[in-house]
Amino acid sequence: MPLSSPAERDHIHTRKITCTGYRRKDGLWDIEGHITDTKTYGFENNDRGEIPPGVPIHEMWLRITVRDDMVIHAAEAVTDHAPFSACDEIAPNYENLVGLKIGPGLKQQIREKVGGIYGCTHLTELMGPVATTAFQTIFPIRVREAEERRKQAEQDGATSGPSRKRRSPLVNSCHGWRSDGAAVKRIAPDMYTGDPSSG
Repeated sequence: MPLSSPAERDHIHTRKITCTGYRRKDGLWDIEGHITDTKTYGFENNDRGEIPPGVPIHEMWLRITVRDDMVIHAAEAVTDHAPFSACDEIAPNYENLVGLKIGPGLKQQIREKVGGIYGCTHLTELMGPVATTAFQTIFPIRVREAEERRKQAEQDGATSGPSRKRRSPLVNSCHGWRSDGAAVKRIAPDMYTGDPSSG
């Protein structure tokens, strides 16, 4: 369902963010983010001269390479367009993200590595959707493959002791994943905190 009809208005600015996840042949994962900011009007920029309508004032790329354990193995940033000629100088600092783990506390760790004058506001912001895309890329594949291995072991007659409880780091991360909700009851019943007799 779309948003309600807006008031009469003029289009001024567009920010586009695209994030894509890839599984590499070497077993690692590449997550790439691309951000652009464009205006519907042209304007004069001290470092770049006239910037016509639709030409990016910001255009940046960020790639992180992640291991199965969600630890960043490599990081690379590129600035194609920025308002100041010095902006692209900071891109190499994003290699400082190597070693960080995608999970709780990541935002603070990113700020410590590339916050303020040690980074680019837009590249640092881009790490938010890039990290989410990493989780969306890696987690479902790992869960599916673990389930396939479990089924194969059962078919092969292997016994692995008591079955492991189904846990999910998503529980209580949003309303849909609340611990007393239907999704958690179905997907991770050992973490369900609602009424067990409810339908």
